[in-house]
Amino acid sequence: MLEIRDLAKSFGSFAALGPMSFTLDREHVLTVIGPSGCGKSTLLRLVAGLETATRGDIRLDGTPVDGPRSEIGVAFQDPRLMPWLDVRRNVGLGLWRWPAAERAAAVDAALAKVSLTGFADALPKQLSGGMAQRVGLARALVGRPRLLLLDEPFAALDPLTRMRMQDHLLDIVGGEVPNVLLITHDIEEAIVLSDRIIVLDGPPARIRRDVVVDLPKPRKRTSAAFQEIKEFLLGELFPADGRLAA
Repeated sequence: MLEIRDLAKSFGSFAALGPMSFTLDREHVLTVIGPSGCGKSTLLRLVAGLETATRGDIRLDGTPVDGPRSEIGVAFQDPRLMPWLDVRRNVGLGLWRWPAAERAAAVDAALAKVSLTGFADALPKQLSGGMAQRVGLARALVGRPRLLLLDEPFAALDPLTRMRMQDHLLDIVGGEVPNVLLITHDIEEAIVLSDRIIVLDGPPARIRRDVVVDLPKPRKRTSAAFQEIKEFLLGELFPADGRLAA
C-alpha cells in the first residue's frame, strides 16, 4: 500500500503542491489528471524519491520513501534509452549489482511481459516508438517493483499504438506489480486503466475530486457508463465557465 500524508512541496516561495493525503491499495491503478502545470509530475517525482518533500510523509508498505528505491519502478514519456546499448542491456541497466544469472533471468522475464523477447539484441534506433516505450516499461518492471510510477508514458504515441500499450499495461497490472500510479492528460486512458482517478487543480496541486471507476475490465469506450464518467471528469476539468479548473 502507498500512503501519502499531508504532503507538500515548495520551490523557494512557490508552493507547487499540497498539502494532500491519499492512499493506493494493493492491486489497484490510481491515475492522476489535471491541467498542465498543476503539479502532477511533481507529485510523481516525490513518490519516486527524486524530490524531497517540504513537509509530509510518503510510505510504501509502511516504510518511508526518502529517496529512490528498488521497490519503485518509474517510466517516463521519453523512454530514455541509451542509444549505444542493445535492448537487453538497456533493460538491465539498473541491475548491475545483481548476480549475472539472476540479472539475465529478470531481463528475460521483463521482456516477455512486454512481448519483446525477439528484440533483445536490437539497438534503440531499430525500434518503433511503441517498441521503445515497451523497453522503457520493461526497465521499470525488471526489478520486480511493488509500485510502478508512469508519467505520461504513452503520450507521444499514435492512437493505435497507444491503445495497444494500454492493453499491455492491463495485462501486467496485478500479481507481480501490485500498485500503479499513472499521470496522464488523456481522460479516456485514465478511465480505461484506472480503479480510481484523482483530479488535481492548482498550483499548488490539491485534490479536487477522488473518483472510483467501478466498471469491469476490459472497458468499452463506447458504453454509456464509460461516457458518463468521461463527461463527469470533463466537467471537473472544465467547469461551467468553460475554463480549466484552477
